[in-house]
Amino acid sequence: MNTSFTLPTAGLKPSATLAINEHCNRYIAQGKDVVKLGFGQSPFPVPPSVVEALRENAHQKDYLPVKGLKVLRETVADYYRRKFGLACEAEQVLIGPGSKELLFLIQLIYDGDLVLPQPSWVSYAPQAQLASKRHHWLPTYAEDGHLLNPETLRSHCIQYNHRRQILLLNFPSNPAGSSFNESQLRALAEVAKAHDVLIISDEIYGDTHHQGQHQTIAKFYPEGTVISSGLSKWCGAGGWRLGTFLFPASLRALLDQMAVVASETFTSTSAPIQYAAVKAFQGGPEIDKYLEDSRRVLGTVARAVHRMLKDKAILCPEPMGGFYLMPNFAAYKMSLNQRGIHTSAALCTALLEEVGVALLPLSDFGMPDDFLGARLSYVDFDGGLALLKISQNPASTAEELAPKVMDGIQRLINWLSQI
Repeated sequence: MNTSFTLPTAGLKPSATLAINEHCNRYIAQGKDVVKLGFGQSPFPVPPSVVEALRENAHQKDYLPVKGLKVLRETVADYYRRKFGLACEAEQVLIGPGSKELLFLIQLIYDGDLVLPQPSWVSYAPQAQLASKRHHWLPTYAEDGHLLNPETLRSHCIQYNHRRQILLLNFPSNPAGSSFNESQLRALAEVAKAHDVLIISDEIYGDTHHQGQHQTIAKFYPEGTVISSGLSKWCGAGGWRLGTFLFPASLRALLDQMAVVASETFTSTSAPIQYAAVKAFQGGPEIDKYLEDSRRVLGTVARAVHRMLKDKAILCPEPMGGFYLMPNFAAYKMSLNQRGIHTSAALCTALLEEVGVALLPLSDFGMPDDFLGARLSYVDFDGGLALLKISQNPASTAEELAPKVMDGIQRLINWLSQI
């Protein structure tokens, strides 16, 4: 067989977030002591009532509608009405096997260039390549928490006014951990509306906002915003693979086209998982307590790590949600360069091999190779135990909640002080 052919996958490598997890697991299997600050999986168990709902529906074996279980779509729409006051119905919801799959399908179908803040999650740009889309990186700045500035978006839209644009926003941010406030969202929405930009608002970390104050940009640009979310981050159910898209009524045709493509690709999302997800999106006192405690744990750990790094001149945007910090090691550039470390990839390799601390290089998130920064995921701890501790003592310290994470940060600091 002739194996000489060209595909859109040429030059792609495995997803960096998944690769670092497998790499760390190989090290651990060899008996090495590794602190996994690279992979961003929720440390918390799935809420017991949601697990019970899955157990009760394990017998569900039929193919469900391509767009998703009707009662789940109704529940998701009700979640957005209840939480943000959005005017939406079940017919505007699409369920998929993880939001990652839905993000790819919408790029495949919608005609337009992809616009990405720099940095952005590792899979957005590769998905654009797979979908044969042009993508544009827009710079962000430390003083803005590495969040997209409206004027930067405006300048881009004016320059490329001959082509439709798809802006993919993610907040709270992966990798920066920062998030937009209401006035910032209003300003971005005004620019997007003026230039007829389609916004895909990836709000998968919304319910992990440490203060519970997440807002959606769909409130300010409802006719042009598709909200992406799912169960993986706030519900601790990454492996369950259930994602949701909420479309404005004006983009019903786009939803229908995505469902057509879904019917020829993934068919439908796992039936037992969809039935269990109804319980998760219904909310209630147990879910509210789960979210309150998990946010308190994440906020406590994030602030402690941020403080330790800042004390050593390692600057990061202020952590506001999600699981991440984005340390910038520019203050150590001269010392690192003398060690032959000139890129974020080389920096992360040295940290893993020399002190057993795994981070992800920011070059995987679209930053220049020589930007000496990394994504730090502060979730290498027992989430079930942390929830128990924080419920018993809301004043629990980061050392009590996440001892391995704190050990990893101390290793990193010690290593930098010795180079």
